Amino acid sequence: MPRRAGLVLAALIVSALVCNINLAVANVALPDIGRALGSSQTSLTLVAVGCTLGLAMSVLYLGAIGDRYGRKRLLMLGLALTIPASAISAWAPDTTTLVAGRIFTGIAAGMAYPTTLALITALWAEGPKRVRAIALWSAVSAGGAVIGPVLAGLLLESFWWGSVFLIAVPLAVIGFVLVMVSVPSHVNESTKAVDHIGGIISVVMVAALVLGIGIISAPGKLTAALIMLGAAAVLILVFGWHELRARNPIYDLHYARRRLFWVPAVAGMIIFGSLVGSMFVGQQFLQNVLDYSTLDAGTAILPAAVGMVAVAPLSARLVVRIGSRDTMLLGYAFILPAFIVMLVTWGEGTSYAWVGLGYLLVGIGAGLSLTPAARSLTGSVPVTRVGMASGTADLQRDLGGSIMQALLGALLTIGYATAFTSQIDASPAASQVSEATQSALTQSYSSAATLAERYPEYSDQIINAAQQSFVDGANWAYAAGGIAVIIGAILVAVIYPGRTREQALIAQYDAADATVDGAAPATPSTATT
Repeated sequence: MPRRAGLVLAALIVSALVCNINLAVANVALPDIGRALGSSQTSLTLVAVGCTLGLAMSVLYLGAIGDRYGRKRLLMLGLALTIPASAISAWAPDTTTLVAGRIFTGIAAGMAYPTTLALITALWAEGPKRVRAIALWSAVSAGGAVIGPVLAGLLLESFWWGSVFLIAVPLAVIGFVLVMVSVPSHVNESTKAVDHIGGIISVVMVAALVLGIGIISAPGKLTAALIMLGAAAVLILVFGWHELRARNPIYDLHYARRRLFWVPAVAGMIIFGSLVGSMFVGQQFLQNVLDYSTLDAGTAILPAAVGMVAVAPLSARLVVRIGSRDTMLLGYAFILPAFIVMLVTWGEGTSYAWVGLGYLLVGIGAGLSLTPAARSLTGSVPVTRVGMASGTADLQRDLGGSIMQALLGALLTIGYATAFTSQIDASPAASQVSEATQSALTQSYSSAATLAERYPEYSDQIINAAQQSFVDGANWAYAAGGIAVIIGAILVAVIYPGRTREQALIAQYDAADATVDGAAPATPSTATT
């Protein structure tokens, strides 16, 4: 454990909080952004997913660079670059610039976020103290994804939509100073060359995957989306082939195929994706359908933050007592009912009791599950490769968040357009609706609301139809989220070992890594079961 351990942990948690607040601040502002910039539903999805996209596509490469050239240095650079990236987003004149600013913010977070968990793993020895540190880091940093919209709602009561992207700036300054004065400069860093080719492939691969999913529902973008997804599939194969042959792979597949590594990586992806995806759809639902103000919509998700922070100490104790598998499964047992509540009870006229219950359940589930997932990842590799493990822990959150946001956003878009088209077709005045008007009505809720302002005599009809269509689209998204949670729970229950076998595998991995000086990949026969 480092000197001034409390101050060091505070510095790392504040730094992680900067990244996670930036992930979610856009959600509560999406309706305002849509009206101000004339954005389509697909464009709003890209705004929401932009920061997680930038983080997800850069996190593996930057984690390896931190392992080699200095984690503290990379952490401070990421915090510093957060400031200009936030300014670009705040004063973006159009949606394209805003998406670019959000991606830049994510890349800055990619420098900082993986480094925080890597440093915790490098500075705290394996055992209960490390588990508690990871639990606090996980709960507070993930809670940032909930706190962000609350603060954004407060700002939007008095300021323009761009102000939400400046929330993390003061924290970035505080984090920079704390890291500079308290965090050790070099701790168990690698001396091997960075696999730059693999890093570049990973960046393009993840970007193609997330963008392909994000635009697949946009009118006229199906071909482009399929090309991106096809390119992502090819790049995944190329990346795997390259990494198996690279002298110093950026993503060592000998470690990645360990059960204590890949299973929690996939499980954590679904968990965090469920949290972020439900908030992405839910924030728009609260404002568009229930007519919540931005402040009310932001504070409505506070139960999720309360749930995450409240169960963090319990999660750490459960990991030690019953093991990572059962703790993760307990988290899934809360997240699945959350989606059921959203699917069954969230509609026009829903009381806040049901809204708060849904968010509380998903927050408790995420709080219970993310600690064992992160602990398992970082504990299954040698400390010299902890950047890869922490990068994967971040990737599971950010790629999971990106994919789930893009997937749920695509389903929301398709469901909304389908439902509104059906209502138009069923209307006695269907023949009088021009193609341009139908396109505006089915493009997004904000587009329909803008049209309603232009035609006040039809305003009530348009808004009622748009709200019902939004609820139908949201239900498509909630159902998909529930299915993903069920798949994740089955994966953990069937493949991840129980507590006794988990401890035996960790000891086995440590022994195998020690025989090769803790850096070269362990042989499959000794440490890949």
